Amino acid sequence: MGAVVGTLTMQTKQRRPSRDKADDELEMTMVCHRPEGLEQLEAQTNFTKQELQILYRGFKNECPSGVVNEETFKHIYAQFFPHGDASMYAHYLFNAFDTTNNGSIKFKDFVMGLSILLRGTLREKLEWTFHLYDINRDGYINREEMTEIVRAIYDMMGKYTYPALKGDVPQQHVDAFFQKMDKNKDGVVTLEEFVIACQEDETMMRSMQLFENVM
Repeated sequence: MGAVVGTLTMQTKQRRPSRDKADDELEMTMVCHRPEGLEQLEAQTNFTKQELQILYRGFKNECPSGVVNEETFKHIYAQFFPHGDASMYAHYLFNAFDTTNNGSIKFKDFVMGLSILLRGTLREKLEWTFHLYDINRDGYINREEMTEIVRAIYDMMGKYTYPALKGDVPQQHVDAFFQKMDKNKDGVVTLEEFVIACQEDETMMRSMQLFENVM
């Protein structure tokens, strides 16, 4: 999940000189798809109004229309993994942010997901991750879905993947995942099984804590 946050917060570091409120409010009206009002987004997320303004400027800089389609999202994401092919993982990530299934991500979609990843409770972060892995959104993670996610991660990391990708490595990861997560051995992982197993895994818990100081 670290790659998710690294990509989506890239513009928050690029702060421009401060401007007055009138300039900020004017900028919020200058796109084809106007986002929700800052006050409403502030109430719906764990970001302050100032943080939302910074995020919006970065979002608009990458996507002047105010909307990100999947191809643009893939292009942006690929810049962070030049030695691999991030297209498939970016596809799954895009779908996780596109909660309305309309083929685009608006600023509200972006900050709602980012709010969970950076400022959400542990439960909220785990639920978001589960839905990322639940490709067909049927409420379960099956072996086929997990295999696709693992292969997408290996493709994304490219030559920096360790251990080097061999034919049976993805399957080994999937087997280990189900050994740990599938408590009742029915061949699928439910949300509750996923949450409980993650909470018992120190490595997963450390990775969740890394998000808390990103912004």
